[in-house]
Amino acid sequence: MGQRSGRQETSKKLEMALSEPTKAEAKVQNKEEEAEDLKAKVQRLTSVFGVADLKNEAIGLYNIGQSCCLNSLLQVFFMNIRFTRILRRITVPLRAEQKKRNVPYQMLRLLEEMQCGKRKAVNPEALAVCLSVFKVKLFVQHDAAQLFLTLWNLIKRQMNKPELVEELNDLYTICIQEHLACQKCSFEEKRNSCMLTLPLPLLDANCRMLKTLKDCLQHFFHPEELTDHNMCFCDQCGRKTPFLQSMKLVHLPQTLTIHLKRFCFEKSAYIHKLSHYLPFPQDLDFNAVLTESQCQADDNEKAGWQYDLFAVVAHSGSISCGHYCAYVRSLTECKWYCFNDSEVCQVLWDDVKCTYGHSNLHWGETAYLLIYMKKHPQWPYPGV
Repeated sequence: MGQRSGRQETSKKLEMALSEPTKAEAKVQNKEEEAEDLKAKVQRLTSVFGVADLKNEAIGLYNIGQSCCLNSLLQVFFMNIRFTRILRRITVPLRAEQKKRNVPYQMLRLLEEMQCGKRKAVNPEALAVCLSVFKVKLFVQHDAAQLFLTLWNLIKRQMNKPELVEELNDLYTICIQEHLACQKCSFEEKRNSCMLTLPLPLLDANCRMLKTLKDCLQHFFHPEELTDHNMCFCDQCGRKTPFLQSMKLVHLPQTLTIHLKRFCFEKSAYIHKLSHYLPFPQDLDFNAVLTESQCQADDNEKAGWQYDLFAVVAHSGSISCGHYCAYVRSLTECKWYCFNDSEVCQVLWDDVKCTYGHSNLHWGETAYLLIYMKKHPQWPYPGV
């Protein structure tokens, strides 16, 4: 029995010894397959977006005097490889004087300087001077939502190629249907309008704080009764009557910008900041947030209403003395970075969550703009 047991044990050891190289070979083969798969993905991405944008490193922008708001927005634009793909195809002005006054060209120059240089940060002065020609003031505090609209409109206005303007619209423009219905007769009025941001109030009609991003979205699309001094003139009734006002979602873009309206007026006309806690998700599905009555879109459109969080523009301080920085998730690395003017560092999702806000920290960092990117299940690329 002892001899047989010994032979069996020796046989098992021999089998294990023989299987070790097989396991090692399998690991090597798996790593090689993963490397080939990654290489193939990068090649497919390169064919779509271009080499320079895929190799874009996290480079800072120097603060040239209260330019933190501009710097934060530029980082969000430049880290969006769908936007930079449009920017790289602009028509370059011929004359030097035209180049100085062309916002898309100055943005492209700054982008290439960030991608080609080996410095930790570059100077955005040429772009800032260019913007000042169009009455974007230097050395003053800006509101990030307003400056985003100004920048975007300047970019669109100075793009000479209609196909690029169309792509820019597709990338950022939201379509809403405004609906007015008289409560005394059958008169209805419908009108489609476009916007670049969804401006979400953080308080309800009774000035109570809304608790989540979902609550804010539902409140924005909730019908509102226009009564008393808010009544509208009805052509059919021939007088002012109560109306029901509602908005329905028609179309959402590739890059969705949500404006959390943290600055609001009090009765004394004093603007103050709402710093209360308001969580927002990494994944956002509008089909799970809005009801059928709040949408005016077909199934094909609604199938693309699923988003991943791409960036957060955060504000710290007060309305009169504040600072902006941007948290952006790299579309090629799937890593979060914090862009704080010339300082750039990799951060975790827990760091981004610190921008949810806190009622007792009025000077604390709070999310002001949320930028979401559409999911693309047909593209098997991480984060894209």
